[in-house]
Amino acid sequence: MKLDVYKTDGTKTGETLEFNKDIFEIEPNEHVMYLAVKAHLANKRQGTHKAKERNEVRGGGKKPWRQKGRGTARAGTTRSPLWVGGGTIFGPKPHKYTQKLNKKVKKLARKSALSIKAKNNQIIVVEDFDFDAPKTKELVNILNALKVDDKKTLILTNETKNNIYISSKNLDKANVLEAYKASTYDLLNNQVILFQKSAVESILGTFN
Repeated sequence: MKLDVYKTDGTKTGETLEFNKDIFEIEPNEHVMYLAVKAHLANKRQGTHKAKERNEVRGGGKKPWRQKGRGTARAGTTRSPLWVGGGTIFGPKPHKYTQKLNKKVKKLARKSALSIKAKNNQIIVVEDFDFDAPKTKELVNILNALKVDDKKTLILTNETKNNIYISSKNLDKANVLEAYKASTYDLLNNQVILFQKSAVESILGTFN
């Protein structure tokens, strides 16, 4: 598969880039992608939820009323789970949600995601660019020129480019990420992948 390389003004540079068939043109495995996305979202969970159980709530040491003679149910504490202010029965406890996938599954999932994007013509290659300072307007102009301003776009760079990253912070539909960090979820959770030219080699290096 070959794709044209575009300038930041939306015109073609005249150069084409050939993509590896073993990565961008495989038969996508949907189940593996599902497992990778599920693991990614699970690993983002903090798991710090907590509710106090009966032995953790303060108070309730005094018996609220005498055992017999009042015509009501007996009660030994005001902190019973049945009472307002009482402990919680089987409440949530802090625990990890971590899910692990082996390397082969992770690689296959990312290859499948890239192949789907390539098949749907959702990959654009642009020449390398950077800003001297954060400039959201310049980034918007580039997205407009490439006709992706109305689409959720993932911009992949070959290395950390803080000025581009900061420039995208106020844009709802643009995200910037180093190519080697892109997970299956990152690749699928957008409408267009905008590769900087050098980022293509960077992402290929993660499969070696």
